[in-house]
Amino acid sequence: MRGLLLWCAQNQWLASHVPRWGFARRAVKRFLPGEGFESALKAAVDFRAKGVGALFTLLGENVTDLADANRVVQHYEAVLAASTDIGAEISVKPTQLGLDIDEPATLANLRRLARAAGKARSFLWIDMEGSAYTERTVALYLQIRPEHAHVGLALQAYLYRTAADISRLIPSRPAIRLVKGAYSEPPSIAFQAKRDVDANYLALTALMLPEVKRKRVRLVNATHDTEMVAKAWRIASALGMEKAQLEVAMLYGIRVDEQLRLAREGFAVRDLITYGDAWYAWYLRRLAERPANIWFVARQLLP
Repeated sequence: MRGLLLWCAQNQWLASHVPRWGFARRAVKRFLPGEGFESALKAAVDFRAKGVGALFTLLGENVTDLADANRVVQHYEAVLAASTDIGAEISVKPTQLGLDIDEPATLANLRRLARAAGKARSFLWIDMEGSAYTERTVALYLQIRPEHAHVGLALQAYLYRTAADISRLIPSRPAIRLVKGAYSEPPSIAFQAKRDVDANYLALTALMLPEVKRKRVRLVNATHDTEMVAKAWRIASALGMEKAQLEVAMLYGIRVDEQLRLAREGFAVRDLITYGDAWYAWYLRRLAERPANIWFVARQLLP
């Protein structure tokens, strides 16, 4: 099922037709508060009142025109200006900023967003995309991190290379959002079985937690696996860390009850709130992360 969903995410015919289907638009509402930023901001304000922070991301990737990349930058600058009162952060894909077209321009766009995030006393996260972009994305981060302390990078636990990437990044005192990975990658570079991905996720977390305690790394465990969070907390607790030092991020619409529980218990929790009309491929990748969600989609076919 996971392989089929990831194939659908890459199929151009489906990408151009499925978003027009009513049941698909109804189904995606589970994961998006709305296509406009106003809906995302309202959701963030509601979460803030319950002790959960927000991380905004505008859907879209692989822009083919630098003018479009500039519009993405302008949008995020406006988002940062509008959300200073709620302490929201932003996350952006490098291909949204022109990585497929012009790498120096992409770096310039990242620097521009980093300055805007600093002015807003916020934080800029650089998303990780498919493996074709991994090395270039890490390299971009290593260039921008010495200039801006409030910039972080997402890393994927299903890639074999991630442990080496972490070791390479630690001297720069990085911020890392650890995800399991949602792209279709071959067995030559990525773990295929869920149990292996989970085991590597926990091992990478254990590798970084001592650095978190020393304040050399900011780690965000981006996972809906609450058992994984519990295991991470057992390690952190053994190291003498406080719950507030263990950061957790989950997607909007998924395990909201657990997000609220973790926040009540004292963990630092953020809800990743996505919005925009370019939701097709992103949505299919979310379903592929947990194919049981396909039942939710099936229910949308019913009256």
